[in-house]
Amino acid sequence: MPRASLTPARCAYSALVWLVQPLLRRKLRRRAVAEPGYGVAVPERFGRYAPDDLGRDGRGQWVWIHSVSLGETRAAAILVRALRECLPGMRLLLTHSTATGREEGARLLAEGDIQVWLPWDTLDATRRFIEQFRPAVGVLMETEVWPNLIAACADAGVPLALANARLNAKSEAGALRMAPIARPAYGALVAVWAQSEEDAQRLRNVGAKVDAVLGNLKFDVLPDAAQLSLAAGWRLHLTKPVVVLASSREGEEALLLAQLKQLGAAAQAVQWLIVPRHPQRFDAVAQLITDAGFGLSRRSRWEGEPPGQQGAVWLGDSLGEMPLYYGLAAVALMGGSFEPLGGQNLIESLACGTPVVLGPHTFNFSQASEMAVQAGAAVRSADMAAGVQDALALVQTPGKLGDAEACARDFLHRHRGAAAATARAIEQLMRSHAPISGAAGARSA
Repeated sequence: MPRASLTPARCAYSALVWLVQPLLRRKLRRRAVAEPGYGVAVPERFGRYAPDDLGRDGRGQWVWIHSVSLGETRAAAILVRALRECLPGMRLLLTHSTATGREEGARLLAEGDIQVWLPWDTLDATRRFIEQFRPAVGVLMETEVWPNLIAACADAGVPLALANARLNAKSEAGALRMAPIARPAYGALVAVWAQSEEDAQRLRNVGAKVDAVLGNLKFDVLPDAAQLSLAAGWRLHLTKPVVVLASSREGEEALLLAQLKQLGAAAQAVQWLIVPRHPQRFDAVAQLITDAGFGLSRRSRWEGEPPGQQGAVWLGDSLGEMPLYYGLAAVALMGGSFEPLGGQNLIESLACGTPVVLGPHTFNFSQASEMAVQAGAAVRSADMAAGVQDALALVQTPGKLGDAEACARDFLHRHRGAAAATARAIEQLMRSHAPISGAAGARSA
């Protein structure tokens, strides 16, 4: 693999990311106050690992997957399951950039696996990271393209791929504006496997060599069966249907609460549940609910099944329980789509058999959203007011709700298969870069 040239543009970029390191340290300290995970193993952020020999026993064996945050880590979980079937004895090196991603990723580790932070994208930190672990293959999830990291892999002969790759129009425009930096980075990736033809074309436009369109890994999600079973048991005792505002982002909870106040008694036909996207906002959302004049029932304080308090808004203030929340709900209002934030992953809700009401902003999941609407598994609403009305209409019309649930199940079934295809592609990539068959996929004795 040829060495990546240090162009004038990458020199300037490298100088900038080196200069802002003190700001990164300050940001980590500030965020660690609300999320202690950001204070864990901070030297790893700068390519320094303890103990000094961490991961060195697996050099040439690591299957390295980088999943920056919570959503990407959930997609990575699907891929890891397929890879363990494809590569028995695989040694996993898992990296993240956010505390929620790292917490979720810890559940994916088997004996002999390692989890660390991805280092900040300086020349020295990325070089130290690659030298420390020497992965057999690297897989970046979805959108993570870091120029110096990619160059360090090229210099060390580590094949690096972009899996479940997506690029929306806004990100494409940004990459084109930064073409002297972005184009060589995308072009240096050894393989790119896109979610859709639209993503593939945008990726090609910014310099990526797209090998295949394999679909979206998230269609292969298998919701936690125990959580779904628990939710089904709880639903038997509910006196009214649940509507969840799932993975809500800042501003959306206030919009929902304002609509519920405006609707008054009509809103009481439904049990409302809010599950914020980010755990550091749990307390702030709890305060919003009480300030709006509603009773509050927090999942973290439930003893056994949900309480029967009338008029209370439920708050899903726990991590790792989205299948439970979707299983409880008859309909999900999809967070991130009612403010211009691009939406969150609607596929997880559909996998639980829960139809989705989408707001107008779904550019992060544009193809999946449009396909779900066309398939009858989702409804598109103009704003939160319309979304609440559409959710109420669904739960109050059993035949219509039943049809949407059936469409959700059928939609997921028809689009599965990306996980197995991506795992096979990774195995082939490893084989093409490792002449000794199987050496990279097996654990050392």
